[in-house]
Amino acid sequence: MKVTRRALAGLLATPALAQAAPAVVVIGGGFGGASCARALRRNGLAVTLVEPNATYTACPFSNAVIAGLRPLQRQRFGYDALRAQGIAVVHQAATGVDAAARRVTLTDGSVLAYDRLVLAPGITLRFDALPGYDEAAASVLPHAWQAGAQTELLRSQLDAMEDGGTVVMAIPANPYRCPPGPYERASLIAHFLKTRKPRSKLLVLDAKDVFSKQRLFEAAWASLYPGLLEYVPLSAGGRVTGVDLAARAVVTEFGNHAGAVVNVIPPQRAGEIARIAGAADRSGWCPIDPGSFESRLLPGVHVIGDAAIAGAMPKSAFAANAQARVCADAITALLRGAPVPEPRLLNTCYSLVAPGYGISVAGVYRPAEGVLADIPGAGGTSPLDAPASVREVEAGYAEDWFETITADAFG
Repeated sequence: MKVTRRALAGLLATPALAQAAPAVVVIGGGFGGASCARALRRNGLAVTLVEPNATYTACPFSNAVIAGLRPLQRQRFGYDALRAQGIAVVHQAATGVDAAARRVTLTDGSVLAYDRLVLAPGITLRFDALPGYDEAAASVLPHAWQAGAQTELLRSQLDAMEDGGTVVMAIPANPYRCPPGPYERASLIAHFLKTRKPRSKLLVLDAKDVFSKQRLFEAAWASLYPGLLEYVPLSAGGRVTGVDLAARAVVTEFGNHAGAVVNVIPPQRAGEIARIAGAADRSGWCPIDPGSFESRLLPGVHVIGDAAIAGAMPKSAFAANAQARVCADAITALLRGAPVPEPRLLNTCYSLVAPGYGISVAGVYRPAEGVLADIPGAGGTSPLDAPASVREVEAGYAEDWFETITADAFG
């Protein structure tokens, strides 16, 4: 009897045969992990997703929540669609990885065996990087760089601030999750102040001189928020070196800056399980093969999303989703003894600088000399001199992108 590829996929969906299929464990249920689990399952593999939280709260568009433009509930997604697809979803944390034995240990002490492992742990905030700023300090001076309670805290502080107060933002040096994210946040906080607390000011302190979509952001700030948003780059003393919690201030080499609301975005590294597993190098991030996303440190382990050192490809939800698909196909090929196809990966990042005002950057990447490199001429940014109608269309595209990527990851 001839079994077609489509029929075989249907047979593998039955419990008895699914157990016999190669087993892949995915750690982390964000955009990268959830997308990869679904792609692996579509390829006929037995998949277990390990994610401690029953609900995922998305970071893209969370800046709009902070600015009072969007409810946090619209950022929350569950895993029912993954279960319906036949993926085993385990709501526990992974506490250990034995790459030699190909086993993952969970919080309750149980062990999952795997043929291939995918790490998609996102980021861990480095609370050791800024003297005076730790997890306790974040309950007073929020980072809001992991969506959820911190998002609500920063939003509530902005709401409660008296008109005339100063908001201070501290932005770290590269690399970190979502390169243009802090500048979108600055833009939308400036919009909030302009429309709700017009006597207030926003001071943005940056540990670098160059950032993503810089000319587009700066042109928008000059047009929309003159005199309200002050941007201080590295070369002008913008690097924050510490935090004075008692004074509600950040410390720079040229003085301290206090605010009624202080948003400190600290340096970051790969999620903790990557360090525990041994997939992260001295940089705190995970070196990978750019064609398969297999770890350069741990055979049989793949790393996708924010945790990976992905060369020219930025750390973003779109990038994580694209990497998830490439990784799933690479794992499927490896388990079947087939060649791993050379990938092309796309990233598009939208940012809002005000309601109805969107800007974007896009890039296309391929493996080259051991890293993911830009394909020259294949990307670009929004036109600098575009009319308002184009900005409005891009804001709509941003909404559409969010609906599409969340549906692809979470159903």
